[in-house]
Amino acid sequence: KWLKDRKGRTLSAEDVAHYCKVVTALAETIKIQETLDELFEEVEKSILSFVES
Repeated sequence: KWLKDRKGRTLSAEDVAHYCKVVTALAETIKIQETLDELFEEVEKSILSFVES
């Protein structure tokens, strides 16, 4: 939405800096989510193993 609202306009240096921060935050969020997904998979296996014993 933010970028779409600026379509056809020249972005200011401040706009570019803000957009870079947003992109960086999204990339970091994706990395963290992937790590959490891997950890959750291991926890889930441990729980199932515990329940089955």
